[in-house]
Amino acid sequence: MELVVSAITGDLVNRFISFLIKKYEGQENLEQKMVERLQHLLLRVHMVVEEAEGRYISNSKMLLELKRLVDAMYHGYHVLDTIKSRTTTLCISSGEDEEVSSSSSSNTLSSFTNSVNCFGATRSNATNRDELASALDNLETMVSNMTEFVLLLGSCERMFRGPYDTHLYIDNFMFGRQVEKQQVMSVLLQENLPDPFAPAVLPIIGISRVGKKTLVAHVCSNERVRSHFSSVLHLNGENICKMEYDEASIPAGPGRTLVVVEFASDIDDESWQKFSSSARRMGRGSKIIIISRIEKLTRLGTVRPVRVNSLSLEEYSYLFKVLAFGSTDPEEHPRLASVANELAVLMGGSLVTANVCADIFRNNQNVEFWLHVLNKYRNVVASNLSTFREHPKLRMERDRRIDITKLVSTSTSAPLHLMPPHCGDDDSTRGLPKVRFGDLIAGSAVVPKEEFELVARESRIPPYKKFLNVAKFSDQLKSSRRQHRRPSPSNKRQRLD
Repeated sequence: MELVVSAITGDLVNRFISFLIKKYEGQENLEQKMVERLQHLLLRVHMVVEEAEGRYISNSKMLLELKRLVDAMYHGYHVLDTIKSRTTTLCISSGEDEEVSSSSSSNTLSSFTNSVNCFGATRSNATNRDELASALDNLETMVSNMTEFVLLLGSCERMFRGPYDTHLYIDNFMFGRQVEKQQVMSVLLQENLPDPFAPAVLPIIGISRVGKKTLVAHVCSNERVRSHFSSVLHLNGENICKMEYDEASIPAGPGRTLVVVEFASDIDDESWQKFSSSARRMGRGSKIIIISRIEKLTRLGTVRPVRVNSLSLEEYSYLFKVLAFGSTDPEEHPRLASVANELAVLMGGSLVTANVCADIFRNNQNVEFWLHVLNKYRNVVASNLSTFREHPKLRMERDRRIDITKLVSTSTSAPLHLMPPHCGDDDSTRGLPKVRFGDLIAGSAVVPKEEFELVARESRIPPYKKFLNVAKFSDQLKSSRRQHRRPSPSNKRQRLD
């Protein structure tokens, strides 16, 4: 009897195991089919988005639909990348790799990466089948409703496409911003109503280092925009208050003039009124673009402002992988792709950092090197979260110093801090030693013993800005603070963030 019961039990167990195996295999096959379907839809949507990028679109509803297509496309790519990363045997955060130096910093960083990313959105540990189904359903809906958009797109005038626009050089193009670019061009090419001699004022507002000047430079390089305006005048907002508005202050003539004004601080209404009154002398159909991160300056606009926000996590991750891999196919290097995915989250959307890391990654596509850089930046983020309770990118946006000691060494050397940035077209006149940010990250730079200037990034496309930061050691920072501190009883409570 016991033998019969044992045989029946064994048979039931074997059937149950076979059922689980078949169910698992069925789920795996279903997921694989969903992935293939997602890849097919992404190809179709990407084709339409690229075609839209090469057309002049002035219809605001079409721009809204284009924005939805772009968001759905990058979300789909992000889900696809996460699924592929899940199948990779590499576990970047495991103990077999280098560990973060302190347990408290590690816990802070773990909380940061697993629960809330620096783009402000909650983030799960892994993309599951529900997320895949959601992305697939979203793209299928977009594709099914895409017919009218494609038909209307065919009636839009095609842009001239040169080598610059066709992305022959992967690091010489402006990524994304399709909708923002179309919005700016639409305003520039319209007539000024109701008074054609009163220049339309377009504010372009966004946080520091988000690509506002690059967007304007890219639009100004467009052939149709160049032919529409006889001249482009670049002004500094701080100088407007000092200008003498005589006949020579602003060019007058029959041709249209585009004036681009960059504001680092607010301007009083009286000074702006004098400037705008003088600007009426410009040709019919002239325009003024305001570039600033100050929201209050939108009051000066005569048309709806264009806001340049940080890239979403999905867009940023896609951009970083395109830049980091260059002509190499990420599919052939899943371990490197996993490193790139985690580093994209840690960098928090910084375009400067993404370009710097991508430059050194393209020249050295070695897993150990990528992991070494990842661990360095992981330590930097953890250190700033532990000390300041803020991500380095957020501190940079708020003009606060950043602790970059872990980029230099893990030894007990004096803490090194990166001061708020400044920009320049030429080399700084400070006379300090200069170190390239990429060399510092790669570990090939000889770090000076005193303060030095860190060349964070030199743009390869207009407006060819060079982003500069001064790096100071902690003892020099304290000395500088004492030097600039005013004698006051309350000074003992002052603290430099």
